[in-house]
Amino acid sequence: MAPKPSATDVENVLLSAHRESLGSERLSAGEERFERRRKTTGLWLAPLVTVVFLVLPLDLAGNQQTLAGILLGVVVLWVCEPLPLPVSGFIGVAATVVLGVAPVDDVLEPFGSSTIFTFIGAFVIAQAMLKHGVARRFAFRVLSLPGVGSSTTRIVIAFGAITCLLSAFVSNTATVAMLLPTALGILTVIAKLMQDRGVVAADFDPRRLRVGTALMLMLAYGASVGGLLTPVGSPPNLIGRAQIEEATGVRISFLDWVLSALPVCLLMFVVLAVVLLLLNKPEIRRIEGVREYVAEEREKLGALTRAEKNTLIAFGFTVTLWIVPAIVGLLAGNDSALYKTISDRLDEGIVAVLGASLLFLLPVEWKRRAFTLSWPDAARIDWGTIMLFGAGIIFGSLLASSGLAKTIGESTSGALGLASSLPITLFGVLLAILVSETTSNTAAASVVVPIVIPIAVAAGVDPLMPALAATFAASFGFMLPVATPQNAIVYGSGTVPITRMIRSGVAFDVCGAILIVALLPLTVALVGLG
Repeated sequence: MAPKPSATDVENVLLSAHRESLGSERLSAGEERFERRRKTTGLWLAPLVTVVFLVLPLDLAGNQQTLAGILLGVVVLWVCEPLPLPVSGFIGVAATVVLGVAPVDDVLEPFGSSTIFTFIGAFVIAQAMLKHGVARRFAFRVLSLPGVGSSTTRIVIAFGAITCLLSAFVSNTATVAMLLPTALGILTVIAKLMQDRGVVAADFDPRRLRVGTALMLMLAYGASVGGLLTPVGSPPNLIGRAQIEEATGVRISFLDWVLSALPVCLLMFVVLAVVLLLLNKPEIRRIEGVREYVAEEREKLGALTRAEKNTLIAFGFTVTLWIVPAIVGLLAGNDSALYKTISDRLDEGIVAVLGASLLFLLPVEWKRRAFTLSWPDAARIDWGTIMLFGAGIIFGSLLASSGLAKTIGESTSGALGLASSLPITLFGVLLAILVSETTSNTAAASVVVPIVIPIAVAAGVDPLMPALAATFAASFGFMLPVATPQNAIVYGSGTVPITRMIRSGVAFDVCGAILIVALLPLTVALVGLG
């Protein structure tokens, strides 16, 4: 008789800070065959795509063809995942230097961006929340809300709504970083309940639960949707608004932006919930007996410990300083000297590392000089995810500086013969989504909006609508971990296989593009902007 498999330690697996590759997770026989084929395909297809593209007789200026070939190969590696994603990114970055796309100092300069430091600081704070049980306490608090904790569907939707509202005023990255520990805590509770009730095998892998994928993708995608609601919700909004004002002389006020975006965001959120819950249908819908279970576990937790209080102090300090620039912008205006000074000095990345530093200063036992977090604890953060997004930032910078993105946009528009508002708007939306899938959203807005505006002007079309639609679409990018920082963060949790992210991301990209093209012109016209 075969020995009985040992039960999975759900909490240890889900709250681990390291993102293991998909190949190390327990798969069915069919899934294992698919994964082997996918990875093997990536090993030969990536170099083949790159070499073939490099030898094509294309008339591209400078090193644009070389960069395009390298980027295509890296995208194949990211999709097929024959290597860890950060390693694939590093190979591409190294290739840009070796093949002479740009000097090494220019290539690596974007790696020192504020976003990287935001990642580091936020991950350290999240590590403290996990170590000291703050995430678990938050999870049980959310589950104890009336009606929420009894339904996995309600949990996913409630978390998405909170994410959307926060990301309208706090950066998308910061919002996801703040809520990730709580989401992991909730997923741990759900997984343990499923295990206790025999819904899954005793030795199941909690990272492969569909409900976990739905919850994490709702966290990432919900932040992108909520970031559209206000001009300060996401950097592409500010970039697009400034370029529209410069080209058309039309200043989109804060209120006008919100009124134009609100119907779009609301409908997008509904569609997002439907897409994620259909494509990642939770294993169970009703969670029977959860109230009693949560009440018992909350009682076991007792009062807040000194370490938990210190972690909350660091967390609150960081969140407050992240929000302050947005509040100042609301009160004094985004063009005021006060707002510019505050936003520059309270940079998101600097605030993140300052908040993380507090964890090494706030003592839990002064006599032993024991502090809230030690460096060995902090060193366990997911450095791979940080490296991965750093590579994405580098490619975004190279696309812009080399002129490749502009070349792609202009050649495509000429070939398609764009001459009226609707096709130009559709082109801008599709191009922005495509660019944002392989680069940062900020780079997508910086590259695509300047392309769309002259195309509209040349066609005799008011550029406001196409440019605004492209600005909205630049905040998309749901297929790959490198598309947005929030995608990278939830991928780093280890609960979102790349194949599920691609499938869900493609579906929502299509739905989002349709909503922007169909609904945004109506809301803009009702507000009186276009």
